[in-house]
Amino acid sequence: MELALILRWLHIIGATVILGTGAGIAFFMLMAHRTNNPVIIAHTARAVVLADYLFTASAVIAQPVTGIWLAFEMGWSISEGWIVLSLILYVVVGLFWLPVVRMQTRMRDLARQAAADGTALPPKYYRLFAWWFSLGFPAFFAVLAIIWLMVNRPVI
Repeated sequence: MELALILRWLHIIGATVILGTGAGIAFFMLMAHRTNNPVIIAHTARAVVLADYLFTASAVIAQPVTGIWLAFEMGWSISEGWIVLSLILYVVVGLFWLPVVRMQTRMRDLARQAAADGTALPPKYYRLFAWWFSLGFPAFFAVLAIIWLMVNRPVI
């Protein structure tokens, strides 16, 4: 099998992992949040944080490596408009994702503490959730835009 095909496959798998893990995490955190039960939220957030570190972080590291290597193998210039825009959007996604991961970790810890104490979730948890929820939308749509750019490679 030729190297460019392997790189393309790896790059598509990475994009799929980023999109799929992000959507799955958002769904499960939202469903746990809706229960308002600190035990369920703490348990779900524990898995969500782990998934982000195992899957999303791995794909986030692999994407620029496979993407730049693929561009080189295909003879594409890194300065092509669609690649530049993809890289800019990739940075934007990271600027949203990094605080979201910290928020998930903090929400997990707050829920864990409330569960251990047998108390309600503190107001800080709800503020974090509101920010976490809000920051997820631009990151999600930026990932969709990157995938569109990867598939269509428009002349920009």
